Amino acid sequence: MIFITAKFRVLSEHADRWPEIAREFTEATRAEEGCLWFDWSRSVENPEEYVLVEAFRDEDAGAAHVQSEHFKQAQRTLPPYLAETPRVINTQVPQDDWSLLGEMAVERG
Repeated sequence: MIFITAKFRVLSEHADRWPEIAREFTEATRAEEGCLWFDWSRSVENPEEYVLVEAFRDEDAGAAHVQSEHFKQAQRTLPPYLAETPRVINTQVPQDDWSLLGEMAVERG
């Protein structure tokens, strides 16, 4: 799978509204056939920073995502709300879902 994590620093006056601002893009991406997940989280240390964790089935699905009309629209509509260019890590991972964190295994009896 293609695994991507990106950090978005949103202008302070838009930070509380970011989930709504990005909603259309988020919903359209989640509906893509090759999207495994597309999840936003807000930093507990910096309320102006959102972290996006996303995954796509393979290179073809990732390419379809960046070539989609909703991605192109997001390229036009989202940057005015950002304080800086998002930072990203993009890598291929030889799996198709999350692995268990064995070091913190939860045992319920």
